[in-house]
Amino acid sequence: MRLTFRWYGPDDPVPLAHIRQIPGVTGIVSSLHGVAPGETWTRPGVEALRGEVEAHGLALSVIESLPVHEAIKLGRPERDGFIDAYCESLAAIGAAGVPVVCYNFMPVFDWTRTDLALRLDDGSTTLAYDDADAARIDLALGAAALPGWHAAYAPDELAALFAAYADVGEEQLWAHLAYFLERVVPAAEAAGVKIALHPDDPPWSIFGLPRIATSAAALVRVLELVDSPANGITFCTGSLGADPTVDLPALVRRIGSRLHFAHLRDVAVTGPRRFHETAHGEGDVDLPAVVAALAEIGFDGPARPDHGRMIWGEGDTPTGDAPSARPGYGLYDRALGAAYLRGLWEATVRARAPSEAEPASL
Repeated sequence: MRLTFRWYGPDDPVPLAHIRQIPGVTGIVSSLHGVAPGETWTRPGVEALRGEVEAHGLALSVIESLPVHEAIKLGRPERDGFIDAYCESLAAIGAAGVPVVCYNFMPVFDWTRTDLALRLDDGSTTLAYDDADAARIDLALGAAALPGWHAAYAPDELAALFAAYADVGEEQLWAHLAYFLERVVPAAEAAGVKIALHPDDPPWSIFGLPRIATSAAALVRVLELVDSPANGITFCTGSLGADPTVDLPALVRRIGSRLHFAHLRDVAVTGPRRFHETAHGEGDVDLPAVVAALAEIGFDGPARPDHGRMIWGEGDTPTGDAPSARPGYGLYDRALGAAYLRGLWEATVRARAPSEAEPASL
């Protein structure tokens, strides 16, 4: 397992110089955030990002994410042009030496929370979701009504998207994903890139929109759509862990070598379709068992601590009651999470029988 850290580019309040100081972190997960979905990425653009990362003694390990245009998810006639652009982007990423691309196939919204600053008993704030709260959100006001999506869609744009998805059921969305993968996976193979689908977050339908990457069986189905080593999964313990019926260690073993990237975080499930994120090791996800399963399958890919709480006043205003402009992505708690994961991995590897043990690479 190679420990990585998410970085949002030059505008990220967490600088690369600080990430470099986290013990065990060797890689960066980032993206060309200025390129709109559907536009083609260029090799010079990816190489510039890689150069900035490498200047701080780190590797650009994963592109997260290369967005899938809504026309592809909707199956519109113009999707072929956007798929061609996606394939060209994969070629540029591969030529720039980045081995893994994380993407998702969630309609309209990707990760969704109803509270970006739930205050916990220890005084920290965290991301939370409650289906009952989601039902009270008036999306007629546009994406601004949904926490974290204030700049995404104007009311008319959002209404048009919802109208377009009204006739798209889950099986149609599966067909559109298959159409996409049948064309994109060969391009990924040619580029030397592994693509890794992120599970839906949360792993159920929201606002009446179809979602399909929501269970263990669904992720296996994704792999079966195109049976290629380049077609894989981003294993997110937080997304999948929001559903307590998912056996995460068993799913790691089932995915096996097609698990290309790991998001390792913790959540506390507080009711049906209701959860909040926690410090690593403090929630309902059995992270030691997940890490043990990763070691068992010989996982040697990138992993990151994913989201974290806002702690120690990070990002607060002078009044002390406002979270960072990027909730969930402060430095401090994610750094603690990285240290926790490093310790888990090293202890797990050393506990294995000498004949089975793999050298720790963190």
